[in-house]
Amino acid sequence: MPLLELSNLRTSFHTRHGIVRAVNDVSFTLEKGETLGIVGESGSGKSVTCYSLMGLIPQPPGRIEGGRVVFDGVDLLCCKPEQLRRIRGKRIAMIFQDPMTSLNPYIRIEDQLIEPLLIHERIEYTEAVKRGIAALEEVGLPDAAKRIRSYPHEFSGGMRQRVMIAMALITKPDLLIADEPTTAVDVTVQAQILELIKRAQRQLGMAVMLVSHDLGVVSGFCDRVQVMYAGRIVESAKTDSLFHQPQHPYNRALQNSIPALQPKGTALYTIPGMPPDLSRPLPGCAFAPRCEFAADKCSTGEIVLKEVAPDHRSACLRVQQAEIKV
Repeated sequence: MPLLELSNLRTSFHTRHGIVRAVNDVSFTLEKGETLGIVGESGSGKSVTCYSLMGLIPQPPGRIEGGRVVFDGVDLLCCKPEQLRRIRGKRIAMIFQDPMTSLNPYIRIEDQLIEPLLIHERIEYTEAVKRGIAALEEVGLPDAAKRIRSYPHEFSGGMRQRVMIAMALITKPDLLIADEPTTAVDVTVQAQILELIKRAQRQLGMAVMLVSHDLGVVSGFCDRVQVMYAGRIVESAKTDSLFHQPQHPYNRALQNSIPALQPKGTALYTIPGMPPDLSRPLPGCAFAPRCEFAADKCSTGEIVLKEVAPDHRSACLRVQQAEIKV
């Protein structure tokens, strides 16, 4: 049985301007010890998917309209709040997207870092502090015994990100959700942070869900990848297959947008048009208005994620019918 299984998850935000369908019929599984990447442009539904399974969607205006999120046999959408709190922060941990705003500026690092231990493991404060110092040392924070008494504003962005990682790993979770963990740091620190997560994964045997728009990071870090667009998964495959044999025009367009892959002296490729307005009905394929391979049926046909190669699924009608190769 998979460690995590999402089935037909739908999350919407009810606003003055209409209902925004941020996550629309998303399904996938995650095995123990596996690394799953979720990629796509901003607004494609990556983070909302993670917040939905963690029970962190603000209600209102957010609302989980349907679906199931089963973690180790427990449906997180139907369990009691007390049971969800026992799982969240203990067995499922999350590294949030912006380390600059994820830490409370009025509370010392020490109190924020050891809070999961005090709540979930109910150990003595002094023992929790010792484990907190050890956790900071594990993520490479210098002079951890002294710096643990500091406030967040005394740390750089990279150091705050390390604190966030230490906070997520301190309870030895079964699943770590990393939402853009390297967005606010330079390339050197980025490599260090990814190595920290990978080392912790090997030591703890935990599963990792990496949310990112950086295809380079995902290609070297993940076992499988889901490509999201307009709240839906449009392609899913093992990492090598997804990058070397793309089966959806959106995936191909994302790869063409990587600057490092462009010949020197040529104009950078950009995907034409803009992402769709998710508060309006989207008949057919949401990517069709921006797709160079689009046909009339793409705007009206039923879009379903289907297997088009071994362990490789695509939501492109024309790829499913073998009319095009992207």
